[in-house]
Amino acid sequence: MNIRGIFTSCATMAALGSMAGNPSKPNIIFFLVDDMGWADSSVIYGDQTYPLNLRHHTPNMQRLAAKGTIFANAYACPVSSPTRTSLMSGMNAAHSKITDFTTAVPGVPSDASHKPDALKNDVLVHPEWNWNGISPESGIPHTVQVTPMTRLLQDDGYYTIHVGKGHWAAAGTPAASPYNLGFCVNVAGQVAGKPTSYYGKENYGNTKEMWSTFSTMNMTEYYGSDIHLTEALTREALKTLDYPVKNNLPFYLYLAHHGVHTPITPDPRFVQKYLDAGLDEGQAKYASLVEGVDKSLGDVLDYLEANDIADNTVIIFMSDNGGNSENKTKGGVLHTQNAPLREGKASCYEGGVKVPLMVYWPGKTHGSRTEIPVIAEDLYPTILEIAGISGYNTIQQIDGKSIAGLISGNEAPGISYDRELVFHFPHQWKPYPLEDIDYMTSMRKGDWKIVYRHRTGKLELYNLKDDLSERNDLSKKNKKKLREMASALSNRLRGWEAPMPTFRSDGRQIPYPDEL
Repeated sequence: MNIRGIFTSCATMAALGSMAGNPSKPNIIFFLVDDMGWADSSVIYGDQTYPLNLRHHTPNMQRLAAKGTIFANAYACPVSSPTRTSLMSGMNAAHSKITDFTTAVPGVPSDASHKPDALKNDVLVHPEWNWNGISPESGIPHTVQVTPMTRLLQDDGYYTIHVGKGHWAAAGTPAASPYNLGFCVNVAGQVAGKPTSYYGKENYGNTKEMWSTFSTMNMTEYYGSDIHLTEALTREALKTLDYPVKNNLPFYLYLAHHGVHTPITPDPRFVQKYLDAGLDEGQAKYASLVEGVDKSLGDVLDYLEANDIADNTVIIFMSDNGGNSENKTKGGVLHTQNAPLREGKASCYEGGVKVPLMVYWPGKTHGSRTEIPVIAEDLYPTILEIAGISGYNTIQQIDGKSIAGLISGNEAPGISYDRELVFHFPHQWKPYPLEDIDYMTSMRKGDWKIVYRHRTGKLELYNLKDDLSERNDLSKKNKKKLREMASALSNRLRGWEAPMPTFRSDGRQIPYPDEL
């Protein structure tokens, strides 16, 4: 994509100009990876090194971890759009009612548009939910109106840049365009939930044979090339930084890679080393996508150092949900790709919601880690606090709490180890039922985790400190703790008026956990 002339689209250029020469505002880069699991790197987020940590070559993630703060218990939503809208709104997905991925088809919920026949055969019916995502405007059906976090940054003088995957809203609604959410620059951001192709030779899916609404837009200068999509997005991101860097403007770069989402196709730069190491073809393909993302992070770090702005640039590295464990093209045995965590993407077990998160804040982080559990919606107030923005007003109620104190090794108001974190997926994910993934809700509170299986009405209880893999159900042995957790989770769901499935047989809403 050519960015010449695009800067005039930023409505706050006058305000930005007034910021020139003010080095007190830190630059902020949010580096978001798609579908990367908790153990999909050589960075150790757990209390020990697991086999998957040894599989991946990610020196630049280690480079960031060495000077940042690792969050050992960081959480997102089970699937992409709920996490991405939580980051932009500060709301829990059960509260915003964006509980599945937003649709690319206006007026049609994603869970109905891609699997109608399978849904008819299920015992449950998915609830009404905000399948059109977030909106900066009122009156858009099936959306929640919000004050986007990037709008507040832009209003405060930040040069806001979007590169990569959007996936906040449905086609035809305002938030389908990053420009309507407070971004000055947009490269390739739209409604697509995944790329059609990672290859420049295939025009990233923009061919007569391959095109769909998921094809990556506005990357024409790379068409016909050997440049992988991860590399192309990285190059574009660094181009967009030249303007604010040269003009001494504080910037916010949201670099949201499509990697390592399906299609699991090899990154030719890295795949052979993994084949030579003995991985099967699917595992090698996936590992090469991970290393491509790592190379992108290294290029960003190198750019900051070369332009003497590394000491004034905060970097947030995160994945949008747990790794996909139900895709045969990733190789190995299904549902084991996030070990020791149970299951993966779309599940409310740990493998679906526990994600890599680390933050580098110059002068405040020094290669440490914290065990305090945090969640995606916390990043909204956190980024604003890092930017020095306070006293702001929002249309929506903010559920997240700033973790700025935790990043710098201190306490954070409103956050404790025993805070309640809720994960809600009242849907069927694939065109075929998946017992450990579909129709689930869970909540972590301290070391305890309750899991509610909607189809069967079963409640499960786990102690994560003793049982990270969630295999020892304690619901029958500790009924007092189960009742306590069921009550707390039900209060959250009722208070947020969370969308709940209904029984296909008679239309009744399923019970809340404390009604079982």
